[in-house]
Amino acid sequence: MKTTERSTARRPRAGEVRLEGQPVSSGVAIGHAAIAHDPEPPPIDTTRRDCDPAHERARLHEAITRSTAQLRRLHDRLALLPEDGQVEIGSLLEVYRRMLGPSRLRRGIEARLGHGMLAEAAVQLETEALAAFMLSPPGRPAPEGEDAVAARRRAGEFREIGRRLVRNLSGTPYRSFSAIPDGAILVAEQLRPADAALIDPSRIAAVVTEEGGSTGHTAILLRALGIPAVLATHGLLARIGRRTRLVVDGTTGQVILRPSTRTAAAARVAVAAYARERQALGRLRRLPARLSSGEVLTLQANLEIPAELPMIAQSGAAGIGLLRSEFLFMNAGTLPDEARQEALYRPLIEAMSGDPVTIRVVDWGSEKNSDALAQAGIGAGSDVNPALGVRGIRLLLRHRALLETQFAAILRAATAGPVRVLLPMVSSPAELHAAREVYARVGRRLRRKGVDIPDPLPPLGIMIETPAAALMADVLAQEAEFLAIGTNDLTMYTLAADRAATDVAGLYDPLHPAVLRLVRLAADAGLRQRRPVSLCGEMASDPLAVPLMVGLGVRSFSMHASAVPHVKRAVRAAAMDDCRRMACRALEAADGPEVSAMLMAYAATLRHAGDG
Repeated sequence: MKTTERSTARRPRAGEVRLEGQPVSSGVAIGHAAIAHDPEPPPIDTTRRDCDPAHERARLHEAITRSTAQLRRLHDRLALLPEDGQVEIGSLLEVYRRMLGPSRLRRGIEARLGHGMLAEAAVQLETEALAAFMLSPPGRPAPEGEDAVAARRRAGEFREIGRRLVRNLSGTPYRSFSAIPDGAILVAEQLRPADAALIDPSRIAAVVTEEGGSTGHTAILLRALGIPAVLATHGLLARIGRRTRLVVDGTTGQVILRPSTRTAAAARVAVAAYARERQALGRLRRLPARLSSGEVLTLQANLEIPAELPMIAQSGAAGIGLLRSEFLFMNAGTLPDEARQEALYRPLIEAMSGDPVTIRVVDWGSEKNSDALAQAGIGAGSDVNPALGVRGIRLLLRHRALLETQFAAILRAATAGPVRVLLPMVSSPAELHAAREVYARVGRRLRRKGVDIPDPLPPLGIMIETPAAALMADVLAQEAEFLAIGTNDLTMYTLAADRAATDVAGLYDPLHPAVLRLVRLAADAGLRQRRPVSLCGEMASDPLAVPLMVGLGVRSFSMHASAVPHVKRAVRAAAMDDCRRMACRALEAADGPEVSAMLMAYAATLRHAGDG
């Protein structure tokens, strides 16, 4: 009998052992382990205050110069990587490069050196202080949900550049993967983003680590490289040696040590099946998102950071349905001006080659962290409940200069291709009307200056994220030029349950009939006013849920790029009459589990029909 273990499981028997980690990059691989140890820098004395500041500053500047040169060499070797990896890693290296320049991090380190600190200690203490500030800003609620993910990513950036500086200050070498045999599975305690830049995906079959998570830069890089990977596989290194045979399933997160003959044979079958699956999904890229009954839908992709752009191109998405502009402020020491924002928007628009891009103006609140906004006194409040406080359009209308700058940058960049502008968290016609006045005024100002902007201005739409907006959608649609239903927040506000709060996470269910009825109201309002309606959020990425949303009247969806081919396959198997029948039943259901069971039964029917 085989043992299945987690980090707290009982002692395994000899032979095959199964561990569970976090799946971060899909695919199956079988091969021998190659353990990559990371040399540790010597201990740092953070208590010394008798160092010569001039000497330590000279050492710091030398380490910065060496680190900058290393990042440049890493960038030079990107041409050897797949295109997706080139863009993702290149974007991250640019973040590191900016941190080494005139940044808050560098100013903080140099200030500590003035107190007689050792350079290594100043770097370590300052990077940890900034990381802690990102994760839990003083006097403000800790970030939750997607904001917490972004905060952890930002904290990781500070820590990573700090580690690089400490290594160069202490002369500690970096690990190398050049001696790893072809076809081996890379095993490490932790894999950092800069390490991922050294991986050759044509040589390494998979990656497994003891630490890490599914939302950090390393995970994004591994997905971009297309390498099966499982992180946070606790207890792995204690159970393996050099050349231990492994099976890695990057889809389920399972890692099998010393697989039996039967398990190894099944793994080889899974490797072949996954290759066929990727080929089948790849063929869908060029096919339309058309129901089996003939109706055509629009499937677009969300974009949170520019590094995700190549994944969107690979997915076959028909444009960017939701470009979250918060990335402009997460990594900025000062507020990005009009020119800086335009320089970031324009290449994203150009890269879509005529497919539309919907840019949501910054959706900020007191639960998020940004040095630039905090220094400008924006979003630095301490709302008792940030979700019900000053966020989204409420914050932007309080700080209209911020909104005007972003509108102007978008309008300037919009000459590069079709663009739509999206307002977050609108709950009343007055908010929409006020924002539209600012939008029109910015357009007039730019034209008076002789700036080339589209005529007419790009469409201005609103997010439907609250029950108030859904119930008033028929009124809002008279002035908004399109509607985008954000199912994540709409579910939270409708059910009074935050999925990030452990005590009530079980109540958070986007398939709850109350949520579905609000989706139907918004879709019907858009149809009556002849306004396009799209749906974003996790529901749009669910191949089971999308046919139901079609039945409720939604014809456009925006999702994570990796979900596009899976949703397209589900769409092409569904028929409009079935979608509408499901919607009628779901609206009359008692709860979300009843709706979920209905959707799974329908998917099983489609699978059986396909098998037949």
